[in-house]
This record gives sequence, C-alpha cells and structure tokens, in this order.
Amino acid sequence: MPNWVRHGIWWHIYPLGFVGAEIRPAGERTFRGRGLDSLIDWLDYARDLGVSGLLLGPIFESSSHGYDTLDHMHVDVRLGGDPAFDRLAEACRDRGLQLVLDGVFNHVGRDHPAVKAALEGDANSPWAGLVRTGTDADGHPTLAVFEGHDRLVDLDHSSPATVEYVTTVMNHWLDRGASGWRLDAAYATDPSFWAKVLPQVRRTHPYSWIFGEVIHGDYTRIVADSTMDSVTEYELWKSVWSSLKTRNFFELDWTLRRHNGFLDAFVPQTFIGNHDVTRIASQVGPAKAVLALAVLMTVGGVPSIYYGDEQGYTGVKEERLGGDDDIRPMFPVSPAELSALGAPIYRAHQDLIGLRRRHPWLVEARTETLTLTNEHYVYRSVSADGAHAITVDLDVSDTPRVTIVGEDGQTLYRMEGLEN
Repeated sequence: MPNWVRHGIWWHIYPLGFVGAEIRPAGERTFRGRGLDSLIDWLDYARDLGVSGLLLGPIFESSSHGYDTLDHMHVDVRLGGDPAFDRLAEACRDRGLQLVLDGVFNHVGRDHPAVKAALEGDANSPWAGLVRTGTDADGHPTLAVFEGHDRLVDLDHSSPATVEYVTTVMNHWLDRGASGWRLDAAYATDPSFWAKVLPQVRRTHPYSWIFGEVIHGDYTRIVADSTMDSVTEYELWKSVWSSLKTRNFFELDWTLRRHNGFLDAFVPQTFIGNHDVTRIASQVGPAKAVLALAVLMTVGGVPSIYYGDEQGYTGVKEERLGGDDDIRPMFPVSPAELSALGAPIYRAHQDLIGLRRRHPWLVEARTETLTLTNEHYVYRSVSADGAHAITVDLDVSDTPRVTIVGEDGQTLYRMEGLEN
C-alpha cells in the first residue's frame, strides 16, 4: 500500500449529481454551466473537513448516469470536458489532495462504438474484440448485458484487446493527474482479467492505488487473484447501520472479528455511505449516524465519506428508474450556501476525522471486544504492532452516545445525542 494511502480519507462525490447535470437527457447532452472544475470551490471545504482527497464517481462520456460509458478517453460534456478535469487536477495538486477515479470497465453503454462493431461483425474496426457476443437461433449476434440492464453491455474480458484497452485508459488518466482507481462492478469481472491489466498499470505507475467494488464474495481471494490493492467492504457497511438500527451490537462484533481477518491480508476500503445505498441518516437518524462515523474512523481501513453525509443529508435508495436520484443530489455552488442545520454533524465529522488523522496507525488497527450486549458495545482498537490503542464505547440503550478514550485515560471524543 503506498504511503500516501495510509493517510487516505476520501470525500466521495457523484459528479453528475453534484453539478446538477441532466441525468436522463431528453435530447442532446449539453453543458449547463457547472463543470467538474466547479469542485474547485469546494476543495477548501474538503480540506477543512479533514479528508486527503476526492473519490469521484464516473466522469467520462456516457449516455445517462455515467455507468453507460460512450468514451473512456474524454470527460463528459455535461461535466465541462477534458479541460475541466485538468483544472480540477491542478487545483487538487496545489492543495496536496489526491484524486481517485471511477473506472467502469465491466461494461459499456449500448451506444458505445464497440457495441456497433460487435453487432456488425466488423473485424477491421478499432473496437473489434472488446464486446462479448453470442448468436441466437437464427445466427444473429446477441449481446451479454450487466445484471439484466439492456443498456449496459458486457465487455469481453477474455480478449487481449480488452486488456490492452483498459490498460491504456487507466494509464492515460494516471498520466493526466489521477492517483488511483475504483474499479466499478469488480465483483462481476473475473479476477484473472485484472491480474493481466494491473501489473501493466503498476509498471508505469507503481504508487497508484487501485481497489474494486465487491459487494459479496471471498474478499481475500478476490484481492489475491486480481492483484487489486483492496476492495469495498460492504459487510462492514451493512453491519454498522443494521446494528444501530436494530439495537443488536452482536452483528457488528461478528463483522469486526471478520474484519480483523481481512486486515491480515489487505486493508479494506471502508464506508458508511455511497452513491448506491440509502443514506446513513435515513437509516438510523442523525445521532446514530455519528456513532456509525465513530466506528468508521476507529477501525482499520481506508475510509470514505459520501458527500452530503457530513451535512446530515437524508435520501432513500429505491429500485426503480430514477431511484438513485435522491441519494445523488446537486450541491450548492459554494459552501456558503449550505444550511446551518448541517453544522452539528459537520463538526462531528471534523472531530472524528481529526482524531483518526492524529492516530494514523488506525489504518491497520485490529479490534478487541471488551463489553458486548445488544445495546452496549465497547471495543479497543489496537495498532498492528501492539504499541498503541484507543477504546470506543457505544451505547444505544437510551440517548445514543459514544465515548472514545486514549491510552492515558483521556477522553478523545464524546457525544451524547446530537446538539446544535
């Protein structure tokens, strides 16, 4: 793991939503005045929050929501095109902030030129060999699609052409100023594909950090077989909100025991919110959301904060067309336009992120259970070398509260309820 990742705490942003782009254009996709570089006005806010970089959702040319890619080599016109990325990357460098991009390499949009080449059987096309096809009973070509979504067409990950294409794309944007990649839907791509791509990327960019979106499966095996640095730990995400919502800390304790095992093999990418899930404040309320954040900031992993969670935003994920819109909102033009109602939870984020930054050994910390009941949970987070420890006390029996104590008995953080 690169040294800069050991201090990594991400502000995770869905750019198309953040800037208010039209997600499902009725006609031609157009620029509406706020590009990717409008994030520059938020970099001081991110720095003051305490994060070390931006984790961006998809930014490349796509038909709608960013995951139906049309061109991996250019930034979406709705986000201001390539010059907007260059301006943002330069501004991040000036502030010492890292930039991690979302690589949608499991599938492409149906209007991608590789799909047309595949359907036409054009072996001379520069896009030949990228899309996996079959044949129907009449001998016509058919397309494999991602999880039943007709507009998301699977790439052919057994093809050398796909290996070369993805390697080229990843290196291009690392050359241009990115520091790493999140690999979208990595759980749906055979790890052997990444084992061919990533060593080539690292030969050129040895200090890049690359992690995969893995919802379920054998995390440790996937990391080993794919050569990825890490994967998203959905197990921890689920157990945090579920334990707080149902007042059952036994679930969280069971997961943290598994989490210790993962840390023996790799450092997971951890989160309590992202662009695909109901917001933590909607799941458990604002006070318990701070308890969830306390867990995130005191266990091993490379954590991310989903934009808006630090302001107590609510939003519910729904399984329907447009069901993600509520959790992918437009942000104001500048931090000055934020509501004062988000100030208490923002301060809680600053305090807990600051605590983690003062204890960088937490990135690889293991936990030890001290007290466990349904509504009361106390654990110690211990550094990998055993030299440091803090104690975290969570209670949801009445008013949600959390207390974090250092080795010398000094209270490092305390919250009982969430006060203005």
